[in-house]
Amino acid sequence: MVPVSIVIITKNLSDIVAGCIRMACRITDDIIIIVNDSSNEPIDILYSGPCRVYRKLWDGYGANKNKGIEAARYNWILSIDADEIPDEELIGSLHKLKYNDPAVVYDIKFQSYFGKQAIHFGSWGRDHHIRLFNRTLVKWSETMVHETLILPVNIHIEKIHGRLHHFSVKDLAEYDDKGIYYARLSAKKYFRAGIKAKAVKLYISPVFGFLKHYIFCLGFLDGRAGWHIAKTNISHTYRKYHYLSLMEDQDIKKHLVKDSLIVEY
Repeated sequence: MVPVSIVIITKNLSDIVAGCIRMACRITDDIIIIVNDSSNEPIDILYSGPCRVYRKLWDGYGANKNKGIEAARYNWILSIDADEIPDEELIGSLHKLKYNDPAVVYDIKFQSYFGKQAIHFGSWGRDHHIRLFNRTLVKWSETMVHETLILPVNIHIEKIHGRLHHFSVKDLAEYDDKGIYYARLSAKKYFRAGIKAKAVKLYISPVFGFLKHYIFCLGFLDGRAGWHIAKTNISHTYRKYHYLSLMEDQDIKKHLVKDSLIVEY
């Protein structure tokens, strides 16, 4: 076992989580699982090996990951999701690290899947993220969606051999549902940040994203799955700016009504 706490968050239990936990048990004796408190799903499957399970209010991805970090036994944190499984090479690499420099973070490659098909090209084929870090220096941002690690200026990034296998979606319908969900969250995030839904974002960005990932990054080589991913990404990009424009319109109307009431009074 290595001096690393594995933090797993789950909003809706994935059927991959059993495999995730099984492989995590080969890495550490401290696994923290943060479960969405509003979920009614049975969680008996989570109580295996060295797992500590906490039901927490869902305050967003970054916020709930930080809750897991606070409960961890060790300062070194490996952050994974319930639909991600470390492979043999990654487990071997984790056992070889010295964990003696908290200013180092480790970037891990991802192998993403569309259904049962491994994706090797497009945006998914190049996926990698920093997932191993020391909590004394690094935390997650607490945005609603697309959380990122807050890294001090003196941090050094190193790559590590092995992969996290990400079983992203079962099929096109699930991918589309996820796209709608994330588009709404992204729109709320942008609205709060003061980002505007300009025409170039609403109409040009989706087309540019399709060309980049499907043509220039060779997404078409993944066959039908590559097409579905690229096409759904267009819808996702359009939707998030469409939802943002609706929120902007509602906000303008609220201010107009408010100003009208003030004048009438």
